[in-house]
Amino acid sequence: MDYFPHLFPIHCKPRTSGAEKRSLKGSSPVRREFHSAHRSLYRQPNPANQHAIASATQQTSKDVRPRGSQIISEGNLIKPETIQPGVNKTFNRFDMAGTATIVTGGSQGLGLAMAEGLAEAGSKVYCIDRGDQPSQHFKVASERLLPYDGGQLHYRQADITDTKALDNAIADIAAEHQRLDGVIAAAGIMKVSPALEYDVEDARKMLDVNFTGVLMTATSAARQMMKYKTQGSICLVASMSGLIANKGLISPVYNASKAAVIQLARSLSMEWGRGGGEEGVDGIRVNCLSPGHIVTPMVRKNLEEIPGVRETWESENMMGRISEPEEFKGAGLFLLSKASSFMTGNNLVIDGGHTAW
Repeated sequence: MDYFPHLFPIHCKPRTSGAEKRSLKGSSPVRREFHSAHRSLYRQPNPANQHAIASATQQTSKDVRPRGSQIISEGNLIKPETIQPGVNKTFNRFDMAGTATIVTGGSQGLGLAMAEGLAEAGSKVYCIDRGDQPSQHFKVASERLLPYDGGQLHYRQADITDTKALDNAIADIAAEHQRLDGVIAAAGIMKVSPALEYDVEDARKMLDVNFTGVLMTATSAARQMMKYKTQGSICLVASMSGLIANKGLISPVYNASKAAVIQLARSLSMEWGRGGGEEGVDGIRVNCLSPGHIVTPMVRKNLEEIPGVRETWESENMMGRISEPEEFKGAGLFLLSKASSFMTGNNLVIDGGHTAW
């Protein structure tokens, strides 16, 4: 051990024995006060966890599932611990407790995975989709949520191309909670077809869902965020296909619609970012999420219809595989939570390195 007496002149010599305790006699009052406070902080439990710990003791063994490990704070210090049911397991800027959020296209696939991530972080999540009833995937995800997650998954029927129905659904959800904290616009469709085979109706349908529907979702949500002054966050789901001419995927209108969504996020973030001009008040953040290839029900259909396409996509990916919807839970949570509080007008690309070649 190096010894620098000119830097630490007071009681800084190395211990001669591991059992020997360092004495603070003769130290300055400031230093003694610091050490006393340090010991006090380390011994003091975090009050924020007391209610959760009490709740945990009431959980039955069937509620317990492994979650890995976490960091539990003690005072201003932290140390690793094994996760216990009911203990606050989330870095506080990812905590969505007390929030109301919406995910369009949330009945299955990518939308449902991100909705589940928000619910696991404590949010009351409303999945909007066009089916009269939620899918079986949605029911399974709802049952998978644990009581100590704190969040919930709800289903509302609306087609994003029906602007009035969409607006009413979003307004009703916001009114129920007197707030709207975040929206993920994940509803979308795809058609694989050469440009010369597209007709006007096909192109219009694609743009009605993938662009106009996303725009109407964002504007409807923004009205409610402004009404209830929740300074929310909006995530528009685009695609890496909006950035590149996706080799081997002949879907020019789909690609163009996703490029439009990326630009839409930039434009809306500029328009809504200042909190109505009120000094020191943040407005609504708007960002884009551009995934690479994901094995969703929509993509699975393409994999089945086009021989060899899966092998091609995997070979062109730096990680040599296609992603799963669950791998985007963290991205959705990041973009809607305070963890991304200084991020707006950006496009988060998660594609396994596909566009980085």
